[in-house]
Amino acid sequence: MSAPFKQQASLDVWMRRQYGLSAAKMMSAISRVDLVKERRGFGRLLRPAKGSILASPVIAAYDPDPDYFFHWLRDSAVIIDALRLLIESEEIARPEGLAHFSDFLGFSLTLCGLDGRSFLAGAGDYRAKVEPHFAQFLRPEADLLAISGDDILGEPRFDPDGSIDILKWSRPQHDGPALRVLAVARFCQSVGPGPDIFKQAEELIIRDLGFTFARWRAPSFDIWEEELGRHYYTQLVQCEALREGGLWLESRGAIESATAYLDASQEIAAGLDDFWSAPQGFVRSRIAAAGSGPQKELDIATVLAVIHAGREAGAHSVCDSRLIATLGRLEALFADAYTINTTQPGADAPAMGRYDGDRYYSGGAYFFSTLGAAEFHFKAAQAVAKGFLHDASEWARIGLDSKHDGHHLFEALLRCGDLFMTTVAAYTSENGDLSEQFDQTTGVQTSAKNLAWSHAAFISAYASREKALRSAKGVSP
Repeated sequence: MSAPFKQQASLDVWMRRQYGLSAAKMMSAISRVDLVKERRGFGRLLRPAKGSILASPVIAAYDPDPDYFFHWLRDSAVIIDALRLLIESEEIARPEGLAHFSDFLGFSLTLCGLDGRSFLAGAGDYRAKVEPHFAQFLRPEADLLAISGDDILGEPRFDPDGSIDILKWSRPQHDGPALRVLAVARFCQSVGPGPDIFKQAEELIIRDLGFTFARWRAPSFDIWEEELGRHYYTQLVQCEALREGGLWLESRGAIESATAYLDASQEIAAGLDDFWSAPQGFVRSRIAAAGSGPQKELDIATVLAVIHAGREAGAHSVCDSRLIATLGRLEALFADAYTINTTQPGADAPAMGRYDGDRYYSGGAYFFSTLGAAEFHFKAAQAVAKGFLHDASEWARIGLDSKHDGHHLFEALLRCGDLFMTTVAAYTSENGDLSEQFDQTTGVQTSAKNLAWSHAAFISAYASREKALRSAKGVSP
């Protein structure tokens, strides 16, 4: 655990160093064809295919760390979006980044073609290789047989060798394809791949848009893979994917599909307001299906939704007073809930978790949650610099009111973001390792080691900070 920083200069040095370390560690999760994972008890020997992205490249088997040797659609989209940022900042060379992007597209398209019946036909009697104790964790064969057509895109994760996950899990999940649309589209717009890579990207976007359009009304599991229902995160990224996809198709003359997608996006946008609870004073993360269990409505997932959807201004962006209030409620929740936030010196910004009463592993703080709070402030600072956010009174909790001008608001937001980065620094290993969680009492890193999403979240937060500073100087980000 690192000591908190006392001076801005030392924080700046640490952030730049950690940016490079996180870049290297995140990249170590991509196309790890050199690794072999034996999933003991299930008779599985897994060699990742080129283009696959591991949630964590550290091999584990709930011993005690969780087995994250999977290619999640959600996580992989977040990592590809961070890969774009690394290319933009020249942290990695453009040819290397494009090669990884092309491999990812090819692997993703292969997954799109998977079919449950074909998988079972080729897998032989795989159940015979499963030890008796582990049979309880297998998916029913009928579940696998039912996977056909675009049903495959409702799968949250795959084995990294490109095969269907045979284990019981929370299915379906509908945010992954929408998030992938946004990541792939932004990559193409920013990096400008050649015609062959663009053709791959176009095919994947069309498939993901079709799935998103067909399924956006259907209930699915949330990003924590715990509750079936209607979720703010899923709906917001679906809304943005269909909007951006509709505009893209419109520019290419596909008017009928473009109109349908844009109409659906507007319908989703109208429904997003249902998540706001004025009596509670925050945007609820979910509207759960009947009988789905206890709801966890005040949830960092709402903040991550705004960051990943990427709206610069307006409703459901960092400029939305409802989301600003929600972040404030979350900060207050975790400031009181976690011992590390009440006993550790210099904890000027709280370590952030997921929701109240979380019981997964330490049930504590998450690096991507705390980094998400930092990034929200940095994006809000950029919105101020670009003239999208004017009302300082929405940020009264950081000592501002309506009498403060844009300069004071920008500086205050940047400072708050830096305080969250300081909190992250306090629990980051000297070698730059970022796990999934750090314990709410001891601060020790826990759960999956070197989570690729944690490193991607650092890259994204740091890049947002840099863009805010450039915007303030009148330099195009």
